[in-house]
Amino acid sequence: MHSCLIRVVASVPPFILVIALVLAPITFTACGSKSQQAPAALPPPAPPPATLPPAIPAAEPVLLYNGTGTSSDVLAVEAVLATLGIGYLTADATQLNAMSEPQLAGYKLIIVPGGNSITIGENLTAQAASIIRGAVQDYGVHYLGLCAGAFFGGYSTYNGVDLTAGVSFDFYAAEYQGIHLEPVEISFPSGAPLDVYWQDGPELSGWGDVVAKFPDGTPAIVEGQSGNGFVIFTGVHPEAPESWRESMNFTTPASVDVAYAGTVIQSALTGTPLPHF
Repeated sequence: MHSCLIRVVASVPPFILVIALVLAPITFTACGSKSQQAPAALPPPAPPPATLPPAIPAAEPVLLYNGTGTSSDVLAVEAVLATLGIGYLTADATQLNAMSEPQLAGYKLIIVPGGNSITIGENLTAQAASIIRGAVQDYGVHYLGLCAGAFFGGYSTYNGVDLTAGVSFDFYAAEYQGIHLEPVEISFPSGAPLDVYWQDGPELSGWGDVVAKFPDGTPAIVEGQSGNGFVIFTGVHPEAPESWRESMNFTTPASVDVAYAGTVIQSALTGTPLPHF
């Protein structure tokens, strides 16, 4: 297994938080519907306001956060990026805290993987969170948040980036049944469902277009615009390698799930929406 103690949002009452933390194992493995619509290419982002300094081009298109609070999900995302042939750089908390908005704006995509969103937020400054938000909303950088990265990308008192205009995310319902890790079957507007790895991840009600749903109908993957940037949040881990599955039984091969993770990453990188409900 890997490790993903994924996080609590501001909307969870304190007594629920205490119960959830007591029940959760110490180590985890990281992190009104609409009529069906065909994906459509997004319009090009508006140019940054003239008052903004120009972006500083980065050496690679993707910045992958690997700082304090992330888990072995970093390695899983790196494996998918390598398979796709997408260049990336990594940044830990110290490096990200030191970056300026023009530096961050030089990337096409920021990926925040699974882990512990509280720890991620507490090890980044409020200025860093504001710079991420500005890079996305003003400069048009895209953002992909996987599990903890989705909690962190929404509104949270734990220094969340708030790409959602104040919308916070709660745990998927299994969390409140004492389940912290299981295969879940997510459904799509068309095509076969996928049985994917879930661990303490959020359901994503209240923001964006729904790309995939949990068995109870709540959103498992969402996408949408945040200012000039395109954002994808996922409450599950399609990128999870075979080694995370251990003795659990999945109906979908890991290779199929990982291939879909590649589709999600490419969509986030290019700003091309996935099919949604």
